[in-house]
Amino acid sequence: MFVVRTISTRFQAAAGAALLLSAGLASIGCRDTPKLTSQQIAGKHLYQVRCAHCHDENDLALKKAPPDLHGVFGRSTLPSGAPANDSEVRRVVLAGKGMMPAFAGRFSDEQMSALLAYLHTNLR
Repeated sequence: MFVVRTISTRFQAAAGAALLLSAGLASIGCRDTPKLTSQQIAGKHLYQVRCAHCHDENDLALKKAPPDLHGVFGRSTLPSGAPANDSEVRRVVLAGKGMMPAFAGRFSDEQMSALLAYLHTNLR
């Protein structure tokens, strides 16, 4: 009886430890990504229609591939060296830069804000 009780107690302790470990790992490694807001969804659509051709896929076969915009706001500067902030990204999008055409008149203020909101999600 003593042997059975000892094994049973050890098994229960090991099972409890395994349960705690799996619960702990689940809580840190398997987090759901937050859902996009309606503004971010609108920005994602604009990005996919107007930006992804060059910045993700380069399906226009440009000789110099445009910069990757994933995590653009996670860096302190843009690929050009300018500060990575909303006003600078807005300026580049609207005025153009290098091979990138200007989008002034193609995006309303609301659309530009939606695009910026989506870029802040790291393009998820």
